[in-house]
Amino acid sequence: MTVITKVKTGSILEEKASYSRIVAVDNWIYVSNTAGRNPQTRQIPEDLIEQTRQVFDNIENALKAVDASLADVVFSRVFIQDPADVPAVMDFIGEKFRGVDPATTVTCPPLGSTTYKVELEVTAYRGAAQAEVRKITLAP
Repeated sequence: MTVITKVKTGSILEEKASYSRIVAVDNWIYVSNTAGRNPQTRQIPEDLIEQTRQVFDNIENALKAVDASLADVVFSRVFIQDPADVPAVMDFIGEKFRGVDPATTVTCPPLGSTTYKVELEVTAYRGAAQAEVRKITLAP
């Protein structure tokens, strides 16, 4: 029988918009677009990299709730408010995902507020970190 687990983090927006931070369907884990708001202080760092770090902290804590980690991420969608910030954000993300190498989409749309500089949505598969991985490189 399929098991669906829904995780809420206490975000006001989760309640207002009626969504979950995570919906896990068996081993597939879908993490909603996540901003860099500290869940305890409700503050959003102004610094780009601190905000990106908080985004990852929020996602990692949510993944832990369903016995998963960043190492289980197979796909990410990165939303960056200002195209000029792409190199710095992607350098940080590159370090966080080093060795995980998920498929990734990066885009620069307007976000829900100019306060948000970066948001991240991920899809994970519980157990992917322990799976056998075959790597294929098409270009020299």
